[in-house]
Formats: sequence, C-alpha cells, structure tokens
Amino acid sequence: MEELKTATGLTQVLNILSEYGWYILFSCIAVYYMLQRINGVLQSRSHKRTQASEAQLEPSLIMRRQEAMDAARHRMQQELDAQAAKYREKQKEIEEEKRREKIEAWENMQEGKSFRKRTNLHPESESSTMSAAKPKSDKKSLRGGFNPLTGDGGGSCSWRPGRRGPSTGA
Repeated sequence: MEELKTATGLTQVLNILSEYGWYILFSCIAVYYMLQRINGVLQSRSHKRTQASEAQLEPSLIMRRQEAMDAARHRMQQELDAQAAKYREKQKEIEEEKRREKIEAWENMQEGKSFRKRTNLHPESESSTMSAAKPKSDKKSLRGGFNPLTGDGGGSCSWRPGRRGPSTGA
C-alpha cells in the first residue's frame, strides 16, 4: 500500500514536471537573476555608505583627494599651454614665410621681373610630373560633361519623384 502511495506521488510529480517543466525552469532562472541584481545593488549601497562615513571621519582623506585633483588639473593645464605655445610658434613661422614671399614678390616687381607669386617651391618635382602626364587634346567632348550619376548637364528638364503619401484626389 505504501508503495502505491509513493508511485502515485511520483507520477503526479512527473506529470507536473512534464507539463510545466519549462515554465518552472525559466522562472527559476529569472528569480536567480533578480537575486543577483538585488545583491549587487545592496553591496554598492553599503560600499558607498562606508566610504561616506570614512570621509566624514577623516578630513585628511578629503584634503588628499582634493590635492590630487588639483594636481591633475594643473598638469593638464600645463600640457594644454605647451600645445598652445607650439601652435602659436608654428603660426608665427607661417606668417613670417608669407611676409618674406610678399617682400620678394614686391622686390621682383620693382626690378621688372615677373610679379606673379611663386606657387611651386620645388620646381624639379613639378617638371618630373609634367613629363609623365599625358597632354590633353583640344577636342570638345560630344556629351558636354553629362554625368547621369550627378544629375548635372542634363538640360532644362529634370525628373522629380512625386510626393509620398496618399493622393489628394479631387
């Protein structure tokens, strides 16, 4: 008789597991996840409380943190000042070079030489690139620069898509 009770109890448990097994598994996983999250939140709160109480008890700790922050700010400001000084120096050099070029152009104009600006600083590199380049032909293109991908040069008519949405029937 006792074996019959355990067998019926076991079959009931197996029936419940076979019918609701996935639901039980997912609910156990959800409960585990929630407990982990709650545990993490509680630990972070207790950690913040201990830090706050230590800071209230030790003003020297607050002073050391403040001094460290001030030192870091001072160091970053010095780096920024050094970068700004380098930039200003570079700008002065560029302005000085432009001034020298203008003076040279003015002197050349006064002497009767060419008064155009010298745009090429390395004439030997330009001559090598000119010899490698193909000469352009003077023929005019038949299409007149039409490119269907850009939509330029297509004439006066242009296609525009209609409005989106329902038509406004009359």
